[in-house]
Amino acid sequence: MSDTAVVTPAPPADETAVSNAPAPGGLSSGEARQRLAQSGPNAMPDTSVHPLRTAIGKFWSPVPWMLEAAIVLQLVLGKYVEAGIIAGLLVFNAVLGLFQESRAQATLAALKSRLALNASVCRDGTWSTIAAADLVPGDVVKLSLGGIVAADMRLLSGNALLDHSMLTGESVPIEATAGTQTFAGALVRRGAAVAVVTATGTKTRFGRTAELVRTAHVVSSQQKAVLLVVRNLALFSGVVIVLLIGGALYLRIPFADIIPLVLTAVLASIPVALPATFTLSAALGARALAARGVLSTRLTAVDEAGTVDVLCADKTGTLTRNALTVTTVWPGPGLDKGHVLLLAALASAEGSQDPVDSSIRAAASDDIKATALKVTDFTPFDPAKKMSEASATDSSGATLKIVKGAFAVVAALAEPSPAAAAQASELEGKGFRVLAVATGAPSALKLAGLIALSDPPRDDSAALVTELHGLGVQVVMVTGDAPATAAIVAHAVGLDGATCPPGAIPADIRPDAYAVFAGVLPEDKYKLVKAFQHGGHIVGMCGDGANDAPALRQAQIGIAVSTATDVAKSAAGMVLTEPGLRGIVAAVKEGRVTFQRIQTYTLNSILKKIVTSMLLVMGLVMTGQAVLTPLLMVILMIAGDFLAMSLTTDNVDPSPTPNAWKIGNLTLAGIAIGVALLAFCGGGLAIGHYVLHLGIDGLRTLTFVLLVFGSQATLYAIRGRRKMWGPRPSLWLIVSSVADILIALILAVGGIAMAPISAEVAACVLVAAIVFSVALNALKIPIFRQLNIA
Repeated sequence: MSDTAVVTPAPPADETAVSNAPAPGGLSSGEARQRLAQSGPNAMPDTSVHPLRTAIGKFWSPVPWMLEAAIVLQLVLGKYVEAGIIAGLLVFNAVLGLFQESRAQATLAALKSRLALNASVCRDGTWSTIAAADLVPGDVVKLSLGGIVAADMRLLSGNALLDHSMLTGESVPIEATAGTQTFAGALVRRGAAVAVVTATGTKTRFGRTAELVRTAHVVSSQQKAVLLVVRNLALFSGVVIVLLIGGALYLRIPFADIIPLVLTAVLASIPVALPATFTLSAALGARALAARGVLSTRLTAVDEAGTVDVLCADKTGTLTRNALTVTTVWPGPGLDKGHVLLLAALASAEGSQDPVDSSIRAAASDDIKATALKVTDFTPFDPAKKMSEASATDSSGATLKIVKGAFAVVAALAEPSPAAAAQASELEGKGFRVLAVATGAPSALKLAGLIALSDPPRDDSAALVTELHGLGVQVVMVTGDAPATAAIVAHAVGLDGATCPPGAIPADIRPDAYAVFAGVLPEDKYKLVKAFQHGGHIVGMCGDGANDAPALRQAQIGIAVSTATDVAKSAAGMVLTEPGLRGIVAAVKEGRVTFQRIQTYTLNSILKKIVTSMLLVMGLVMTGQAVLTPLLMVILMIAGDFLAMSLTTDNVDPSPTPNAWKIGNLTLAGIAIGVALLAFCGGGLAIGHYVLHLGIDGLRTLTFVLLVFGSQATLYAIRGRRKMWGPRPSLWLIVSSVADILIALILAVGGIAMAPISAEVAACVLVAAIVFSVALNALKIPIFRQLNIA
């Protein structure tokens, strides 16, 4: 075809097709401008969020609200130092929280970069190069070798090998001729063609994928956990504040003394370091995973990996190698497999981007070097004829013709072979791509044999699936490939369940209903993940292509394999940097370790907040005054809550099954263990008041010491929840505990920021705390077993 010749197809049948029909010589410049105004640019909309707005958003959630309220109350009371300290804690939480930012914008940027920047278009009867963003429906475009398809198009003439793997998940490029539909983002592997644009921008399949990525959102179980903890503590604090105000009014405490009492109760209920602990623990888990070839793009994905109970694994490039490989060679009578491969290789283009030719030549590389046959003439694969040809001469000078191509075409040129026909039918039924090879004199070709190609499973895929099943994770295959091909790979990797029938994904689908979902579109993968989530499952999605991006973004944990596109990597929460899928198992195990650390801190935070609030009520009943001041509470928050963040480094045992946040059960456990801690602290306070006859200032110091020592005793008791003693504590946990105890002793005995108490009293409290910890270790086991907390 010449540069100006345009093939006009038969008149289309519907309005959409009419608007996209090519005009002779292409669109006019005026018509193109009019259509551009109607359809908009061939680009994705810019939805980036200003960084300042993102930063400000970190101060707008339940924990910051409580801290901000405390700052206001401190300022009203003129406690500027305390207000400044709390403000510092607020900023600290916000800065750490920024590390958890979404990668949706990066995903959209990667999607945009995948599109072609320029396009060769025919307008006003002349071919020219324009920006791809200026393409409109109806434009006539030239597709060339190595180029990227800039919009959804329908081929008008020519032929090309189009790679849609990054869009549809199909592992084998398609042979495209006139009438074939192709999509934005496809790669031209071979040939050239002229096509008419059918859709641009957000209306393309690529655009719909980008829109799914932009709108995909799921609240992480970590976020839900924080919100539930804050809600429960806020409700509990509200009840305590009402009791304190009622008691203060009954005791006729001056109003000026009631405000600090209320402020202390508010501070006592704020889990100030909880968000920071989640972030730090996930960051440490991410560092451990990075050393094992797994990069975390979202920190929430680390502990989410420990809660995943369903993994949706893409076939192409995930469970398989994403490379065509010669799987089976069937030789005809009198020939061996090596000779059939050699003949096929001679009829394949050397250095071609065609994956069929390159895989055959790779399989026969040794035979090619050793053969005496010399190719004298070669005709590349012709999509219209569905075959390639070669002529070769042997050492004696005799000429041999070799034909390689689709079985039906090659079989028609050679002598009939019922055995070959039966074998070809069997191999095709198993999902293999089957090629026939014939050779001989030009007028007397004989069928030399058959070659079956497939995208084989990775060597470690079967072991991965088995190990994940052992960890309690249900694995399902989700692919755009044909059901027959998918079923073969599924069986090879140990997924022996049923294949879901074609059609719409049911909204109530269960992961245990089918092992394979084949022939699915990007929207189907996205809907499948949402359906599993709707059924109460925590879903992991593993994939490699742009077609996987919406599902990767929607899943609680998206995992992009090492060969994934930038689109998939930016949409995923984790990226495997090394070949194979061993990193997924590592992520699940490390996620469960991270989860256990965070769960211990969360439980510790809940019970401490409950006990501190109730101790205020108990102290008010005993003494008629507040037994803690706002300043003492701020010190407790810093020395207790933040030093306890060392739990993020603790040695823990990962659970053998997926974890789940059970905030209700954790709260009940916190109350049960909190009752024991409250008895310890309340008993010590009673001894100080009724036996030692300490004044109110001395009782406040004693209360501070009781809370510090009692909390440390409780912390070591709850680390191991199903046995008397947990694993050996980490060095950082031991150091932080010693620091917490020393700080409390120095402040209490030295009378710094509080009234002094004797060293003997402080020592007695420390010994009592050790005895209390031993007793609590025995008490905790039935509590955690009854509440099913591992």
